[in-house]
This record gives sequence, C-alpha cells and structure tokens, in this order.
Amino acid sequence: MKKEKIVLGMSGGVDSSVAAVLLQNKGFEVYGVFMKNWDDKNAICSAEDDYADALSVCNQLNIPLKKINYTKEYKERVFSQFLDDHKKGFTPNPDVLCNKEIKFDVFQKYAQEIGAIKIASGHYAKIVSEDDNFFIGKASDRSKDQSYFLYQLKSSLLMNIELPLGELLKKDIRKIAKENNFVNASKKDSTGICFIGDRKYNDFVGQFLQDKKGKIITVDGEKIGEHNGHMYFTVGQRKGLGIGARSSAYDEPWYVVNKDINKNIVFVAQGADHRALFSNKLLADKMHWNLDISKLPLLKCKAKVRYRDVDHSCQILSSNEDECYIKFDHAIKAITTGQSIVLYNENDICIGGGIIRKRNIPYLSEEINE
Repeated sequence: MKKEKIVLGMSGGVDSSVAAVLLQNKGFEVYGVFMKNWDDKNAICSAEDDYADALSVCNQLNIPLKKINYTKEYKERVFSQFLDDHKKGFTPNPDVLCNKEIKFDVFQKYAQEIGAIKIASGHYAKIVSEDDNFFIGKASDRSKDQSYFLYQLKSSLLMNIELPLGELLKKDIRKIAKENNFVNASKKDSTGICFIGDRKYNDFVGQFLQDKKGKIITVDGEKIGEHNGHMYFTVGQRKGLGIGARSSAYDEPWYVVNKDINKNIVFVAQGADHRALFSNKLLADKMHWNLDISKLPLLKCKAKVRYRDVDHSCQILSSNEDECYIKFDHAIKAITTGQSIVLYNENDICIGGGIIRKRNIPYLSEEINE
C-alpha cells in the first residue's frame, strides 16, 4: 500500500525531529522542509547549525529535506509589521504573524509541489474535530502549550494538518529523541525572538526606528525623567527607565503604566501593585473567529493575554467580524497593546483571538482610555 505524503517543518530542534518519527510511525511518507527566515549573523537561530541538525536527523530517518530561503518574504510580511507596530506604540508578537503568513503557507506550497495534501509541524497543540469543523486545542503539556500562536489557523487548513506532539509531554519528547540517538536530543529549546539574538532589544529596534526624546511623567502629573523613544517601553516594564531612587518614594520601583504616542509621553507609577497597572476590560481587533460570531455576545470564556499566561475568566460583551470588547472577572496586570488575546471555551478549545488595541485603566478613567 502506497504511503500518504506529508510535509513537515523541520527546524533543527528536538520537537520537529521527534514529530518526524511519530509521523513515520503513523505510516506517513515524510518530506521535510527547512525555512531560513533571517540572514543576520547575530541572530540566536543560527540557520547553518540548525540546518545541519535537521539534515542529520532527516538522513538518519531517510527523509528528503528541502531548504527554502524566505528571508525576503519574512521581512516584507512579518518584520515590516513588527516595526510598524512599534511606531504606533504597540508591543508586537511576530511569532503569531509568522505562523499564519510564512510557515504554514510555505508548507502548503511545498505540499502542492510533491502532490501531498497534509502538512505537519512540531507545535505543542492539538487539533480537535467537532461537527465537521476543526479547532486548535491546548496541548497535554500545558507548560509547553503553543496553541496561543496558532489561533489564526482556519478549519479549512486545520483539517489537513497533523500536530503529533499534542498528546505528549516534553520529557517524552526528549526520551524518544535519545532512544533514536538524534544529534539534537539534548539541544536547548529556542527562546525569545530569533532575529534579535544576543543583542539588547532596544539596541536592535533602534537600528530601524528613529529616536525621539520625550517626557516620563507620573500618573499624578509630575515629570521625573526623559526617554529616548516610546517604542523602547512597554506596559509593565520596570528596568531601563532611568529613574533614580527618590527619598519620598519608599524606594519602590517604577513601572510603565501607559503611553501617549501623540504627545510622546511615557507614564509611570510606583509599586508592583499600583492600580494603574491593572485593567478589567480591553478592545481587540483583527479578530479571527472559529465560531459563528452572532452567537458570541455575552459568551463566558477564558483568555490568555500573552504567551505562557494563565487563563483569565472573561465575558465577550460585544463582537463583530473585526473587533471584540471583553470584560474580565478580575483585573489583570500589565495588559499590553499589540499582543494577542486568545479565547478558549471550557474544553480548552480555541474559539478565536485578535490583537489587543486598547485597555481600560480604572485608576485613571472608567472607560477604555489607552
């Protein structure tokens, strides 16, 4: 019987390598694709080393590996958006956009080339089928769950995707890799944004965006410092503010609580539990819905407002194809505009998500006011 072809993204890491073994064990004829998305020698994700690891595993498993250079597309469709968001005062998450705009698009195109229908990746997430519709669900290993990054994938695409790691724990993945004597069995997981590398975040961003000095003002209206550009600051940030200790301030640290982009002001407050850090409502746009939105208003659900966030109980107050207004049962610290909010039902199935654009700060106003 002829095996079904499947295209698997191979990053050179242990997760995608074990995914290859699991897919072979399921009877698939696996074709690997390695994507190079960045050409900066200072990036964490050293493409040459990663490609060598991916090739080693593929040779061991007798899997053909195609190397695709997508640096041009990545810079046009992901990195340009990353910079544009910073200019607008947001704190973007490029990994979410990369999955939608680059990774799975590349997988599909290569699958068409070799006559395959299915594609796969080493993400920690599940695909759940309900009434002929397909949804992203949380992985069994909640500490590694990556469903947050996949909320934009539609049912029509999910029906032809395999996520073989969804039921496994990270320790199981390491064990399988060692049993197969993979060269990357003990390789560390990649963290952070790969194209920034070992450089400081602000130093990297500053290469592409023009500095513009502005005021640092307390929520009580007192100017206490200057900044070199609002794009270097994000809500909840404590370090790098350049604000010295003040004798009347009980030595509590300062935190960024808001930004006024038009006036180029960074607002700060003192103390990790200052009320200006907390919000109980937000407005998101660029929504991707996996359910009929006409049934969503007043729906109770759970939400993550950043990767590795805990679940927050909330209610959808209003929604349409593009925007969603959400109220949380309890105030949440340091909700950050530009990050994604991902919504889940009681069964940990993703029902939608979008980009956080505004948050309310009850300390300053009762309305959404950022």
